[in-house]
Amino acid sequence: MTDITSLRPLAAVLVSAVAVGPILLSGSRPNLRESWTAVAALAKFGIVASMVPGVLAGDTYVTDLGSFLPGARFALEADALGILFALLASFLWIVTSSYSIGYMRGLDEHAQTRYFAAFAASVSAAVGVAFASNLLVIFVFYELLTVATYPLVAHDETDEARSAARKYLAYTFGGGVAVLAGTALVYWLTGTVAFTPGGIEGLASADPMFARLAFALLSAGFGVKAALMPLHSWLPDAMVAPTPVSALLHAVAVVKSGVFGIARVVLDVFGPETVGDLGMGLPLATVAAFTLVVASVIALRQDNLKRRLAFSTVSQLSYIVLGLAVLAPTSLVGGLLHIPAHGFMKITLFFAAGAIHVETHTDDISDMAGIGRRMPLTMAAFAVAAAGMAGIPLVAGFVSKYFLLIGSISAGETLFAVALLVSGVLNIGYFWPVVYTAFFESPEESDEKPLVEGPLGGRLSWGRAAAAEAADDAGTDTDAVADGGDEADHDSSDAHGHTDAHGHGDAHDHTDAHGHGDVHGGGWERRGWTGGESTWFMLAPILVTALGSVALGIVPDGAVFLRVVRLIVAGATGVSV
Repeated sequence: MTDITSLRPLAAVLVSAVAVGPILLSGSRPNLRESWTAVAALAKFGIVASMVPGVLAGDTYVTDLGSFLPGARFALEADALGILFALLASFLWIVTSSYSIGYMRGLDEHAQTRYFAAFAASVSAAVGVAFASNLLVIFVFYELLTVATYPLVAHDETDEARSAARKYLAYTFGGGVAVLAGTALVYWLTGTVAFTPGGIEGLASADPMFARLAFALLSAGFGVKAALMPLHSWLPDAMVAPTPVSALLHAVAVVKSGVFGIARVVLDVFGPETVGDLGMGLPLATVAAFTLVVASVIALRQDNLKRRLAFSTVSQLSYIVLGLAVLAPTSLVGGLLHIPAHGFMKITLFFAAGAIHVETHTDDISDMAGIGRRMPLTMAAFAVAAAGMAGIPLVAGFVSKYFLLIGSISAGETLFAVALLVSGVLNIGYFWPVVYTAFFESPEESDEKPLVEGPLGGRLSWGRAAAAEAADDAGTDTDAVADGGDEADHDSSDAHGHTDAHGHGDAHDHTDAHGHGDVHGGGWERRGWTGGESTWFMLAPILVTALGSVALGIVPDGAVFLRVVRLIVAGATGVSV
């Protein structure tokens, strides 16, 4: 391995941060403002991609800016693990920038300049996390990422949005304190906090009690953004943010910085061997297995599409953590490969949810019967990404989950393999109803959603009849009863034409003050497969990320990510997979 002194890691971090100024200054000229965003996104990706060939050849690009303190330099290093995260974040920022233009203009959102500026700052911080050379540098960018994403979570400026943003700050700053405490303990034990493939040598001979404490602090601190239970509740609440922000939170930057931090701790701070010797892999794997199963069960109960996707994210992130905690080389490959796989699939799902909202103002699955007629390309892309999330072959999720399953079995961790299989079945349970109701049902004849509400196999007619009877007896709202009384999860209207506080229509009248949506009286207006369902600013990113999910499932080596992952695991374990 060769260290190459280069300004490219620093340039990759700064290019979007520098763009914040021109974006803010161009607020009165939207086309120019978004041009700055596009130029910065393309430049960032180009800089990161230019380092990939060298990294695959075993080189590390280093920008050294001096010392924090003895044993801790302020340096950026583009190694294999950093490139994995930075390449994903920088590429997905390009498609998210295009999508954001269609989304923000489609809804005529306020504060669009602030939105694009905060987005650029967030991606800058995320790449800083990727290229951090030690625990102190990653802590700095980890906290900057929290600050930069706060305006995005609070974007709507409603009481609900501000409350969710405050909760986000409380959780993530609390996690940052734990990371800092763990960093200080590692420095006290070893005299260094620099990332070292295979782990810092001094930790193997350090006092086991303090070493375990340091591992627990670091894992918990990064586990906040990785949404490990019970540290996850900020994530579903943050769904009040605009959908491109949800995509940023779930696929590009925030939650991935959490699992990336845990990967650094396992691979480059302690090392797999030391983690195993300390007995810390099993507790971490147990928390991850619990999270991935329980979050999947909770997802079954969500009628609001974004909240269902949010709990899916909580579950899917734990696949990554489980692969890292099992410590077997094959499971490490599966866990790390699930970072880009989940990124492409989950951003497709959120993009689709956002397009549905912009075009029809429909947010609840129970109002989406037959929506595949209105938005065929969008829902087809959703179906592809959902299949991958469930581990269906030929899509990205199958490859990563295959490695995870084989790795768990080869390590003798049969219980964790069972948890993976159970979660896979639950994935089908909460994704298939969305696809089925979109393509194979109509507003007049559809199952209640979520399916766990009411009797198994119950029809919509049963739900309405029971609701009417209950309303007559108790004087309660018919639709609240039919929906299982779960008003907290969704505020949109029902199938009879009620509208919500925002004036958004329901399954029969999707027209608002901006003229979005369509009136279709008992059935969705049919649109062709040629893009008439939405603007191409939104459709193109949806199709690109869906195709990326397929490419990662069919030719994972050709898509670079698997080659990078194999290099990471070989460097940390000495075993080629």
